[in-house]
Amino acid sequence: MSPAKYKRVLLKLSGEALCGKAAYGIDPATLTKIARQIKRVMEMGVGVGIVVGGGNIWRGAKAEQDGMDRVTADYAGMLATIINALALQDTLEREGVATRTLSAIGIQQVAEPYIRRRAIRHLEKGRAVIFAAGTGNPYMTTDTASALRAIEIEAEVLLMTKNNVDGIYSADPIIDPNAKKFDKLSHLEVLNMRLEVMDATALSLCLENKLPIIVFDLQAPQSIERAVTGEPIGTLVYSEQ
Repeated sequence: MSPAKYKRVLLKLSGEALCGKAAYGIDPATLTKIARQIKRVMEMGVGVGIVVGGGNIWRGAKAEQDGMDRVTADYAGMLATIINALALQDTLEREGVATRTLSAIGIQQVAEPYIRRRAIRHLEKGRAVIFAAGTGNPYMTTDTASALRAIEIEAEVLLMTKNNVDGIYSADPIIDPNAKKFDKLSHLEVLNMRLEVMDATALSLCLENKLPIIVFDLQAPQSIERAVTGEPIGTLVYSEQ
């Protein structure tokens, strides 16, 4: 494996990626596979922050459609991300990786409160840091949390994993077989073309702070390691400046 291109990264894991081939829940084999990749990346000297989604347990948008109050649904989703974070933390530690979970909402019995300086200190000490509960605010997605935390910890790149989709396409490649894959795009191109990579708030944060994004398929062999070493994988979203 080539040397790492980045010294610090933010890895976004969707909740759906954690359930493997199942329809919902957490697949231990998938968690172990992810944890081992994170361990190998950290052995290259890379600081790794991680944001986890909660879609494998709870879908706030679906709950809202069924009549649930949006704010309540979003807070329930934050709790789902904490469950995923704790499961990933346990798996990482069983692989020998020192890990800390920091939560944006108060849940001191199981996770530290999110404090930026504390998160950076954990990274400096060689620990993996999992950011749970999104931003701690309703109406904000974990995509926005990923962009925000990446900027706050001064990550050099946001690694946005997808489940069985190997980059950004002009349309949904699962539905449209003629969809075109892009190797590189600027932040503005993604916004102007209304490509569904992440929500507009998250993308705007990356644009304003010149944070590059690599969108790739988590299920591809050694996908996280390849992204960290700079090997062409997925789609690179870059700043025109």
